[in-house]
This record gives sequence, structure tokens and C-alpha cells, in this order.
Amino acid sequence: MTSLRPTTTLWRPTGPEELELVREANWRAWPPRLPEQPIFYPVLNEDYAIRIARDWNVPHDGVGYVTRFDVESEYLSRYPVQQAGGRTILELWVPAEELDEFNAHIVGEIQVVHEFR
Repeated sequence: MTSLRPTTTLWRPTGPEELELVREANWRAWPPRLPEQPIFYPVLNEDYAIRIARDWNVPHDGVGYVTRFDVESEYLSRYPVQQAGGRTILELWVPAEELDEFNAHIVGEIQVVHEFR
């Protein structure tokens, strides 16, 4: 399904377990958060996602992936951009209870764009 509305590209660094759940959802949705994960954190630039996947996911899981996906821009406007560190370390903070609605605004498929081992 193609959206006629403008979209924003987001990235998400992820490990193998989360990626398998995305695969099971036909590359169309992020899985529910675990109780210790009250926030879903997509990031606004690819370089930041690469750093997390390579420098955190690989040591933790043996592999790290960077995914790219588009979300309707108008919907995303409800989430202020959070600067989580340096100038380019930008995230959106989506409360776990809003993830189903967030997923409903994803346009197209979630794609794996990088893999690190």
C-alpha cells in the first residue's frame, strides 16, 4: 500500500531476536516492548543507527542490524525529537503502549540495510 502522505525515514538498530519478530510480522511492524522496555526508540539518522548496531549489538548479540523504514510524517509530529547526546544523536521516544498505533503508520516494509558481525 502506498501512502499519498509525506513520510519520514527512520532507522532502528536491532539484534537478531527483535529482527526475527519483525520478520514474523512480514516486515510491517515492530514487536511489543518487553516490560523493562517502556519506550521504543527509532533514530533519525543512519550513522547513529550504525554506531549502535556495530558497537553495542555486536558485542551483546554477536550480530547487529540496521533497519530503515518510513512513517507518515504528520503522525510523527506528535513525538518531539530527542537529542540523546551529541548533535547527531537524535531519537524519537514512542511509549510502548502507543507502538501498535505507530506500526499502523509505517508505510511499506521495514528493510535491513546493514549487518555487522
